[in-house]
Amino acid sequence: MIALENKIEINLKNTEKILEKYPKNKRYTLAMLQDIQRNYEYIPKEAMYEVSKYIESPLNEVYSIATFYKALSLEPKGKFVIKVCNGTACHIRGSDKVLDEIKSSLDIQPGETTEDGLFSVEIVNCVGACALAPVMVINEKYYGNMTKDKVHKVLEKIRRDNNEQQ
Repeated sequence: MIALENKIEINLKNTEKILEKYPKNKRYTLAMLQDIQRNYEYIPKEAMYEVSKYIESPLNEVYSIATFYKALSLEPKGKFVIKVCNGTACHIRGSDKVLDEIKSSLDIQPGETTEDGLFSVEIVNCVGACALAPVMVINEKYYGNMTKDKVHKVLEKIRRDNNEQQ
């Protein structure tokens, strides 16, 4: 078990279990990294090192794959990942205003996570829900026809529900 600066503990036994599911072959690197991310909600550098050793490949090759795909993250993300669509339909219908309200409400920029670890914000090219534009997606749940007021209400509900669960 490794304790990182940001108090997240990495249990390398989980990484070992994930790797054991795969043959020791470079062609499974992406699948391994995806499983590692599912486990930790990001890809810790210690886990990338373990993948590198397991497949007997230089660490820079594993890092190259981990940084090439936007779906993979080397940084811990919030419990609730907010994706703001910036596709053509959403952009025309005001996704910039939705994003501004999120940034203002959470005091973070795209690619950042709130200090409490509750929210992360990302801008994505398209979520495939143009009829609902502007759209934001939070942990696979779609919120359509967003306005500044709706953004505020959704974020407050998530905060309230999260506090009740604790």
